[in-house]
Amino acid sequence: ERKFLLTSFPEGLTVTEESTVYQYFLSVEPYVRIREKQKNGRSSYKLTIKGSGALSREEVELDLDADKFSRLKALCGKKPVEKIFKAYRLPDGHTLECSLVDRDFYYAEVEFESESEAAAFVPTFDFLRETTYEKNFKMNEYWKVTRLEGDKFQT
Repeated sequence: ERKFLLTSFPEGLTVTEESTVYQYFLSVEPYVRIREKQKNGRSSYKLTIKGSGALSREEVELDLDADKFSRLKALCGKKPVEKIFKAYRLPDGHTLECSLVDRDFYYAEVEFESESEAAAFVPTFDFLRETTYEKNFKMNEYWKVTRLEGDKFQT
């Protein structure tokens, strides 16, 4: 995936999905996260474990029921990261996944089938800068800085 810092949600693109997401981290290293996704009045829950890496990394997702999610959430002891999420269809067929994080900053991700496809991708949307290779610009780092250390995240 490639990541980008934005100034706002993009204009002129077709929205394909909208939801609100609440994320909690059980561990920042390794990356172990639980997430509640609210869409159309319904909630779904996932446990995600991610490996290390920037452009590509292993990711395992498991569905959770509401009870397991609630029990795991209680272990976190911190308020969730809230994301207003919107997905857009790009002219080349890729999906641009955008989030407003804690009503503080916007970022986007585009996922690819291969590293060569990711390298060939030319963004057709406005962005401030690419953050794919910025080690500190990952949600587990955001959680660490804002929730565990109580500091302001530097974008």
